[in-house]
Amino acid sequence: MSFIIWLIVGGIVGWLASLVMRTDGQQGILLNVVVGIVGSFLGGWLISPLVGVGNLSSGISIGSIVVSLVGAIILLAIVNLFRRGRVR
Repeated sequence: MSFIIWLIVGGIVGWLASLVMRTDGQQGILLNVVVGIVGSFLGGWLISPLVGVGNLSSGISIGSIVVSLVGAIILLAIVNLFRRGRVR
């Protein structure tokens, strides 16, 4: 059951990050889920220790969703940097 919750939250976080970075038209629902999940791992690894908030594996909360969203935005910024040579 937790795997399905990870997919749903990952999809929502990936979709929100793609709206913030203005890449929503370029990626579909599958890529939104992938960006959300990978961004969650990235945010949990980089940002969680700095701010003292848990990541999605420790439980779903507003703080963990924000950390995942910031991680997904960082991931999309890195992808845009390599694809276009600049961050949008």
